[in-house]
Amino acid sequence: MKESSDIQITLALSKGRIFEETMPLLAEAGIQVMENPEKSRKLIIPTSSPNLRLLILRASDVPTYVQYGAADLGIAGKDVLIEHSAQHPGSLYQPIDLNIAKCKLSVAVRKDFNYVNAVKQGARLRVATKYVKLTREYFATKGVYVDIIKLYGSMELAPLVGLADAIVDVVSTGDTLRVNGLVPVEDIMQISSRLVVNRASLKNRGDKLKPLMDAFYKASN
Repeated sequence: MKESSDIQITLALSKGRIFEETMPLLAEAGIQVMENPEKSRKLIIPTSSPNLRLLILRASDVPTYVQYGAADLGIAGKDVLIEHSAQHPGSLYQPIDLNIAKCKLSVAVRKDFNYVNAVKQGARLRVATKYVKLTREYFATKGVYVDIIKLYGSMELAPLVGLADAIVDVVSTGDTLRVNGLVPVEDIMQISSRLVVNRASLKNRGDKLKPLMDAFYKASN
């Protein structure tokens, strides 16, 4: 992480719920964000603290930026962190569950699909998801063979056009599933977002990171 006179800490976030629900945590620390990333095209956003700036990234990229030191800290969902850790075990320090952006990782199918019959012991299922590790491990515990089709978006389309029998995706309200004629049939895990920290930053500049980390911990408990 490069030192400079005006920027000492970089926090990586994604747009949407994580950004929105992080704002009260920053406010608890007396920090205001100077621009709304939903309205601005800027990817580096200043805050009211000269010692903190935000990077606005795709959710799946947050752990990578933190791992390699482009950001000192990041906030990412448990689902994203598990998938990242599968390829980079032990690469990130995850000290705090912030209890924000809560949702579920669920299995969903078409309304007319007989899921109970499809997952009998020894069955084979085609599943579309971007959560390859979590999906494979989950169905392995059920004794179900899965052919995983990795997709990065528009997951709900896969069962509708015959690409997959089921999807595994993050579900919040379930509105998108309902609109597309899908129903959740099993919940794999509860998800919330966590603070992740670059190990080198924590070791070399822990005195600068600790006040913000302490503020996040206090605000989330």
